[in-house]
Amino acid sequence: MALISYDETEAAAFAASRELAHGGLLRWRYAVQQHLRPRAGATLLDLGAGTGAWAGAFAQWYGIRVLAVEPAPAMRERCAHRPLLAGDAATLPLASSSVDGAWLSTMVHHVADLDAMAHELRRVLRPGAPVLVRSPFPGRHRRIALFHWFPEAVRVLRTYPGLARVRAAFAGAGFPVSTVEPVAQTTAASMAEYADRMDRRAHTPLQLITDAEYAAGMARLRAAVATEDGPVVDYLDLLVLR
Repeated sequence: MALISYDETEAAAFAASRELAHGGLLRWRYAVQQHLRPRAGATLLDLGAGTGAWAGAFAQWYGIRVLAVEPAPAMRERCAHRPLLAGDAATLPLASSSVDGAWLSTMVHHVADLDAMAHELRRVLRPGAPVLVRSPFPGRHRRIALFHWFPEAVRVLRTYPGLARVRAAFAGAGFPVSTVEPVAQTTAASMAEYADRMDRRAHTPLQLITDAEYAAGMARLRAAVATEDGPVVDYLDLLVLR
């Protein structure tokens, strides 16, 4: 079960505030390309695809088939990418050995059974195909702006599965090799844009702090707009498992 349920309101907020311009994701484009090594005719699984932003980006960047799988109906309704399937991480609606890589972006904390998901991905991936996990991990959040302005949200982050736990789940499912690297993204072109786009409903850690804590963080963020300039650059981890 997800930490939060995605209804229509939350899906709309996600689409409005979490989908980033492709130009701000160039380092992700090259980092994923290095490990995925996309080729003509390949299929990438985007598991927990949300509103389909990453699926669309990968299809555009690499010219490959990207299969989006998303469990939340409200997210699927806002996803323009095709093909799109309803599905759960532990019971994927895919044939065995049918995909050449899997992309999991900011979704592992919503998965109730990491071990079941890892075994299911082992089933549907072709031999040697990578799993690419983009995620904030507990203790590795210091270059993510959200946790700077809303330090109370670190309390929620500590409930997420840690890097060691995710690695162990995949190792037990037949992914013995893993590497991790921080990858930069331009989350907003300016502090003002970052503040304007901030929407509590789109961020699990912000939904799970108190109203007073959220208000205090927004006050800090609004005050910073007057004194801080330049883009907001975040570093999330890319965990690669084979």
